[in-house]
Amino acid sequence: MSSRAEIFANIRRGLRRTEASEAQREAVHQRLQQHPRNLVPARSLHDHEAQVELFIRMAQEAAAEVIELDSLEQLPTAIADNLEQKGQNELVLASDETLTSLGWAAVHERIECHQRIGQVGDQASLTRALVGIAETGTLMLYSRPESPTTLNFLPDTHMVVLRKQDIVGPYEDAWDRLREVSPGRLPRTVNMITGPSRSADIEQKLQMGAHGPRQLVIFLID
Repeated sequence: MSSRAEIFANIRRGLRRTEASEAQREAVHQRLQQHPRNLVPARSLHDHEAQVELFIRMAQEAAAEVIELDSLEQLPTAIADNLEQKGQNELVLASDETLTSLGWAAVHERIECHQRIGQVGDQASLTRALVGIAETGTLMLYSRPESPTTLNFLPDTHMVVLRKQDIVGPYEDAWDRLREVSPGRLPRTVNMITGPSRSADIEQKLQMGAHGPRQLVIFLID
């Protein structure tokens, strides 16, 4: 018996249930296909322009840095400028073609770029968000070969590219978008990121970077 089967068997014994009948299996299947929407906060139910403004405000309140750009082509220079301000000169890129196809050669004398998984001690990483959730200023990212989850947590500074058109209102809309890009099977890992990592567990003193990056920079592309 596999560990997974053993865990479910223990749960069934604890609930005093036998093996599920075909009718019970079908009922569970139907429930999983429905994707019911929960109570949605009114602040996220606005037109898209208002949702973009709400996302920016909520992200900044969570200590994220938001930089608006007119086009994706401006990204390499904007990142080089931002890293220089932070005293950093190394960047680990996700091997996402949307990012790798940009003009990084123009800034190669200012920053050193790599394409690999994230490692402890990395200065900065760059990944692309699937959506931004206006309700709380949250980014949704999911794991895939060209964007490993290590890039989201190990570097000191996490830089994220988000298109304004990919900002949605509530969480329910974000999960709908994820199901569209990954039909039939969810990714191994889905990360919800709201601002840089922080903790006040020790003596109630806020410490940035407690469980991940100390800085979160969102490049919002028009």
